[in-house]
Amino acid sequence: MSDLLQEFSKKIGHQFTDISLLETAMRHSSWTAENEGFESNERLEFLGDALIGFVIADIMYRRYPSFDEGKLTDLRKIVVNSSALSRVATKLDLGRFIWLGRGEQAGGGSEKPSILANALEAVFGAIYLDSDPRHAHDVVAKLLNDSIDDALDALKQLDAKSQLQELAARLERSMPEYRVTDDGPDHAKTFFAEVFVDDQLLGSGSGRSKKSAEEQAAQEACKVLSINEN
Repeated sequence: MSDLLQEFSKKIGHQFTDISLLETAMRHSSWTAENEGFESNERLEFLGDALIGFVIADIMYRRYPSFDEGKLTDLRKIVVNSSALSRVATKLDLGRFIWLGRGEQAGGGSEKPSILANALEAVFGAIYLDSDPRHAHDVVAKLLNDSIDDALDALKQLDAKSQLQELAARLERSMPEYRVTDDGPDHAKTFFAEVFVDDQLLGSGSGRSKKSAEEQAAQEACKVLSINEN
């Protein structure tokens, strides 16, 4: 088992001074339920989750100075979730190193996204305790770098307002102008948005928030301008 943990240490780019921290990070609660006297990885998972959130927020803030709070939050959510973290864990073959109880092992627990994501968080928590904040930050940033790039691509696909702005600029049209109205009581408002380019109405939308109404309007406008571009 020690050789396996040393192998994993090389994969993540951190040589543990206290290998017992990595051992703890690999102990799923199903294993500790069958083996008394050992701590599961849940506390390290808690620590690693907080570390990941900070590192990603720090990177996003510095790398994308033009992004507002909403866009930074959306970007962080794409990176910091079980699905995205489990994909990173799969690339590291983390499932091969996790200690699972007999039932969880038989049920394919080493491939479950939630178990993989939680174990990865625990590994990051272990690295933080075994080194220093700067080193831990660098390891997390390195291992999640591809996820950050993928998240930016996904955000661009989801962010119709940004697409519309880029499309209008490419066609040498004026920047989109949104006109929003609302209806209904404060606790249950419906918002209605229209988007104009060169004073031409190109799209409209509605939603429970101003943002969703504008996004819907922008999606319609993108379709119209895309036809014009082609």
